[in-house]
Amino acid sequence: MVSIYVQSPTFLNSPFSSPASRRLLLPRGASPHSLRVTASRSSSSSFDVVVVGGGIIGLTIARQFLTGSDLSVAVVDKAVPCSGATGAGQGYIWMTHKKPGSDVWDLAMRSHQLWHELADSLNDQGLDPQEMLGWKKTGSLLVGKTFQECAALKQKVNELSEGGLRAEYLSSADLFLKEPAITVDDETGAAFLPDDSQLDAHRAVAYIEKGNREFGTEGRYAEFYHEPVTGLIRSDGGSKEVTGVQTLKRDLYGKKATIVAAGCWSGSLMHELLKDCNISVDVPVKPRKGHLLVVENFDSFHLNHGIMEAGYADRQSASAPPGLGVEERMLSISMTATMDTTGNLVLGSSREFVGFDTEADETIIRCIWERAAEFFPKLRDISIEDFIRNRKVRVGLRPYMPDGKPMIGSVPGLQNLYLAAGHEGGGLSMALGTAEMVSDIVLGRPSHVDVSAFQVKGRCC
Repeated sequence: MVSIYVQSPTFLNSPFSSPASRRLLLPRGASPHSLRVTASRSSSSSFDVVVVGGGIIGLTIARQFLTGSDLSVAVVDKAVPCSGATGAGQGYIWMTHKKPGSDVWDLAMRSHQLWHELADSLNDQGLDPQEMLGWKKTGSLLVGKTFQECAALKQKVNELSEGGLRAEYLSSADLFLKEPAITVDDETGAAFLPDDSQLDAHRAVAYIEKGNREFGTEGRYAEFYHEPVTGLIRSDGGSKEVTGVQTLKRDLYGKKATIVAAGCWSGSLMHELLKDCNISVDVPVKPRKGHLLVVENFDSFHLNHGIMEAGYADRQSASAPPGLGVEERMLSISMTATMDTTGNLVLGSSREFVGFDTEADETIIRCIWERAAEFFPKLRDISIEDFIRNRKVRVGLRPYMPDGKPMIGSVPGLQNLYLAAGHEGGGLSMALGTAEMVSDIVLGRPSHVDVSAFQVKGRCC
């Protein structure tokens, strides 16, 4: 029996919205009480670092400061973790669609390494990375269906190999042996990266939150959820030194740094925060809506790897024209397919510019299903009409940047204010490297990755 239902991106339907559902996501040996952090009820609280945003970027930044320094950290968010793009994603930690030599390559490689080190460290502690993080070392396949696509994939395999990754090109026969559910013909082929992995965002966030909260007993960590940030606090009222943020309930002071990591809301939030600062910084992070379809308890076929079609990377990097209207939403559909740790089939994906709209679109749902059926013919045995009536759809807003790379660094014209946003669909995969980079910048340490490509200065208009 196939069961498919809607998953809302709003915090009211988040796994963190009730104690009963939250217990299902706790790491082994943890209790709800052990994860609770009690924030001060006073009208002001002081920390070394204030992080605005409780998604995977914000939480891992907090984790990096807590584990890599003696600083205290507060995380503030208008909702709760996994209520935005983090919880709506597919969970892949893949390099197969990245381009060696691009600006994001080193950051992606560093993050890839850090995720694998985290999984290995759990193993070393006698813990199960799959249970803790939803971690699966599946490998990834980038599938081409035409002669031209396969020629490009062969070249990509060479580039990935030269970039330091294990990669190989699979002929149609080799691809069929690895993934019998895929339709293949003489022109079909794939780039294969055996070391790519995937994880479950909700489990990973629960694990990171638990680790952060352990510092709460030392007075070094607190969370302020359901508290929208309304303004910046500046020393002496109007100076260029930012000393924290205001929320609807309190003032949160960050003596050393205030970091905005609010995903697709970062652009509009920065606009509001900076409007009275008399500086010209317009952060061009915009929401890019995406749909994923989830088929629960799927048993028509099994996937051994994470899979995406060859055109995914080109559609990911497509730029939005200036003055984009809803009628010019630049809708694109690309096949992606994974199976999560509970046996659900996750299919994607769509990309479009429709502002902050998060309503599921029936036409897009049908297009994703039909596109996936071109690769997996057994999907045609499931009635599309039944699917649409009883669907599970993840809808999220990716933080899009026009130049295709995140903004990570200090905000020009203001002291102690930093930005970490604009990762598009790569926030989960690049989170640990981003957190390390932000910490290095704030603490004045040498960075593992060249920060110059990601700095805010010169990229805001």
